[in-house]
Amino acid sequence: MNAGDPSDRLSRLLRLAGRGWCRLAAELAGLVVGLVLFSQLHNLAGTDVTSAMANAQALQSLERSLHLDIEVAANHWLAEHPVLMQAAALYYRLYYLPLVGVLLWVLFRHAEVYPTLRRTLMVMAPLALLVFWLVPMSPPRFALAGIVDIVAEHDLVGDGASRDLTNGQNHFSAMPSLHVGWSALCAYAAWLALRGKHPLLALLAWLFPSGMVAVVITTGNHYVLDVAGSVVLLTISIAAAAAWDRCRRARRVRSQTQTPPVS
Repeated sequence: MNAGDPSDRLSRLLRLAGRGWCRLAAELAGLVVGLVLFSQLHNLAGTDVTSAMANAQALQSLERSLHLDIEVAANHWLAEHPVLMQAAALYYRLYYLPLVGVLLWVLFRHAEVYPTLRRTLMVMAPLALLVFWLVPMSPPRFALAGIVDIVAEHDLVGDGASRDLTNGQNHFSAMPSLHVGWSALCAYAAWLALRGKHPLLALLAWLFPSGMVAVVITTGNHYVLDVAGSVVLLTISIAAAAAWDRCRRARRVRSQTQTPPVS
């Protein structure tokens, strides 16, 4: 068959498209498996209630010494604004929609960015689990007197699952805040994808985690230092992912230079 034959070109294009879709399917399967595994391990970590309450008291003492103990005042302010309470509960519960949307958008439309996002995620998730296991932390809604559990009272489902300590979910993983962490990772991915051609939109992406910071504190789900922990977690993950990529590139260069020339 002639190399310039239209049927030959079509066959090659179909083969390339097939490989591309197989890669995308593998990436999606990896995301789903990773999510399920992370959820299972996360739920196994939140069993030591005594340690979680003790760690929360220690964190509160540290915040008081740093004049960062604003959780009760912020929560009471939000409790006085019914419309904002509803909005905050929706923001807290539905944040996974833009998160999933950005992951899929990057995967399908910005394949050049996705490997960086994947590596960052692969560092961030195990580090978060490690902290959850080592430092269980009771959230303000359980540990601070007078806190109104706004998300539970205005939940979309309304079944009280966020208060039920016997449902197998981890309720004692306040440090770090993954609501802030995942939304910041989402913003980071959007920033990477947009900064070249749309720098303003790239900066606007950071409004999403900024809003989440306000929501998790005012609803009584996280402390100020939980948010700081999320920033540290993401920063370490980005740095580790970048180092991982540099090592990968260096190994590739060494393997190419060490390959003997074909005689």
